[in-house]
Amino acid sequence: MTVSLADIREAAERIEGLVHRTSVLTSEKLNELTNAELFFKCEHLQKVGAFKARGAVNAVYSLDDNVIKQGVATHSSGNHGAALARAASLRGVPAFIVVPNNAKQVKKEAIVGYGAEIVSCEPTLKARESALEEVVEKTGATFIHPYDDDRIIAGQGTAALELVDQVPDLEAVIAPIGGGGLLAGCCVVAQEKGISVYGAEPDGADDAYRSLKSGEHVTSHVPDTICDGLLTTIGVRNLEIIRGVVDDILLTPDADTVKAMELIWTRMKQVVEPSSAIVLAAVLNNPELFRNRRIGLILTGGNVDPANLPFSGC
Repeated sequence: MTVSLADIREAAERIEGLVHRTSVLTSEKLNELTNAELFFKCEHLQKVGAFKARGAVNAVYSLDDNVIKQGVATHSSGNHGAALARAASLRGVPAFIVVPNNAKQVKKEAIVGYGAEIVSCEPTLKARESALEEVVEKTGATFIHPYDDDRIIAGQGTAALELVDQVPDLEAVIAPIGGGGLLAGCCVVAQEKGISVYGAEPDGADDAYRSLKSGEHVTSHVPDTICDGLLTTIGVRNLEIIRGVVDDILLTPDADTVKAMELIWTRMKQVVEPSSAIVLAAVLNNPELFRNRRIGLILTGGNVDPANLPFSGC
């Protein structure tokens, strides 16, 4: 592995005081519904409203002053961009975020709100990378990859490190997977702790599932899912870590994710985005796999556009 438990522990020390140690919530109703003990790690209550704050702070604070003085840059559909913008602001350097023109308005507003400059592009990976290359060449900023970066993976893994400390005797952890930074970090922690780990992925954006099952990295990918935080293709480092450690990638239809999201909103009174709710949908869709087990579910973000809710009647 390119990232070790020691790296994650070091990241935890580096980001302490700059991000929240988020709480863990439970719900008797959801436990009854799933016949399992569910422990929700509330990263939707994290700084910038998403777990991405962890990796961004770790990456930015890993750079020395001479390297970072020209700022940082990335491409992002929202949460990583906001997280990097905030981390750059904390260090007093500029941030340049390449954002696809179909990104959620609430996420673009968050990026600008943390003082970053947005560069708009077409919603394709090629367009993102091309625009980013121009930004880096023009500004001299340091590129911080949204997920395929050891510093990002280690930072995201601190969420799982906290979770296993907060909840004794966990038997499994479930995390959403898009680019794979969080799940890769969870895999490192889970392997060291001897617990199972699962990824939850939309069936309309199943490149990680196909990569795992085929043994080949799937890069040709046209995602179609309500989970806008899970649109990216799994990274090279991330796949290397996840392969051989993750127990399975569990695919979930968007309709089931919306139902799970509504359950979390109404039963737990927690505002999470679809990319978070997919972990509960994965449990609901695999009742025998998780029956009578103690399961940690990472709720990754809560940046929902109230003008564009998927619920009927809202």
